[in-house]
Amino acid sequence: MQILVDADACPAVVKDILFRAGPRVSVCVTLVANQFLRTPPSPFIKAIQVPSGFDVADARIVELTQPGDLIITADIPLAAAVLAKAAHALDPRGEWFSAENIEERLTIRAMMDQLRGSGVDTGGPSPYSPRDSKHFAAQLDRFLTRVRRVS
Repeated sequence: MQILVDADACPAVVKDILFRAGPRVSVCVTLVANQFLRTPPSPFIKAIQVPSGFDVADARIVELTQPGDLIITADIPLAAAVLAKAAHALDPRGEWFSAENIEERLTIRAMMDQLRGSGVDTGGPSPYSPRDSKHFAAQLDRFLTRVRRVS
């Protein structure tokens, strides 16, 4: 099992949580982005820089994903693609994507895109908060604990 991170828009606090968690449980954390990313020195942490372009990082993440991996992303289509490969998907706010909720999330995303395309101001997500990072850390810890018990 590995953790792959859609790192271009991932909050720094989430990366820091992952930088501590990966080595603690001996799980490889790989950040994928179209920009250079600094990572702490660790055999369990690496970064992959992909060329700029629409969904290039997402395509690389899907390519690297194996069943049982954990993918950190807020990108709903990416989450759908990795769920189809029997991986797990967690957003940086600690919310799980699942087979039960992904279709609804894709539908809502498409509707919001359509509204924005017609000129409606739909706003955006609320600012990332300390509560979000605590929720993410708790969900990550539960997942890693469960995975370690099974293996």
